[in-house]
Amino acid sequence: MDRQGVSGPGIGGANRDLRDEIREYWSDRAATFDQDPGHKISQGAERRAWAALFQRHLGPADGRRLLDLASGTGEISLLGHDLGFSVTGLDWSEPMLQKARDKAAAAGADVTFLQADAERTLEPDASYDAITARHLVWTLVDPSAAFSEWYRILKPGGVALLVDGDFVNRSAVHAMLARMLGLAQRGAGHGHDAERHGAILSRVHFRQGARAEEVAALLDQAGFVDVRIDRALGRVHLAQRRTLGWRKSLLRLNEHRYAISARKKA
Repeated sequence: MDRQGVSGPGIGGANRDLRDEIREYWSDRAATFDQDPGHKISQGAERRAWAALFQRHLGPADGRRLLDLASGTGEISLLGHDLGFSVTGLDWSEPMLQKARDKAAAAGADVTFLQADAERTLEPDASYDAITARHLVWTLVDPSAAFSEWYRILKPGGVALLVDGDFVNRSAVHAMLARMLGLAQRGAGHGHDAERHGAILSRVHFRQGARAEEVAALLDQAGFVDVRIDRALGRVHLAQRRTLGWRKSLLRLNEHRYAISARKKA
């Protein structure tokens, strides 16, 4: 996913092992990652919906520098490039990065891809105008450290846009709909070595679910201002109906998914 959480600075041996597991898990998924509904951004309505979300929170691109964290196979990085940003994608998994580089080359897109830890990017202070992260936050081992790191590498006035959700807890409405539609409630790792996924999830910070309010509070503690929770993702979800099917699309509309934007003080 556009997703791998990694351990923060000063975290001990147990979390180094977890970090290795996370990198290997997503590396193993790289070859077929885009085949899973909701990962690849389809041309047409879905791409326009994502573009509108980005423009709503990030404003005009105008060649500004954007860092796409946990860039995976490069879908968000390429979207940012098409919008007019100067994009760097950063991911911990080399197989994911290779897929992203191949896509960029095929599209003739000038996007730089780096292999690095999303919580310790090693990027210079105040080097990016914007940061994006899709489906990364829920996997973070130490979100406080990660958010402080992202604050550090943003320029004054820069904006972080995090698109994520609670993929652990399901509402009563969601459960009822799942029963009515004949769809089992499944975790994010279903069909992709769910046992490994579950073992990783049980040790990350948001193992009880990444609720928007908790994520926003941690961003505030890291020094961000103008922290805004945006739950108006219906346009994206409706546009994904072609790949998800109407049953799963209806469930998605009733899940705790959100975008959060936050700004570094000018």
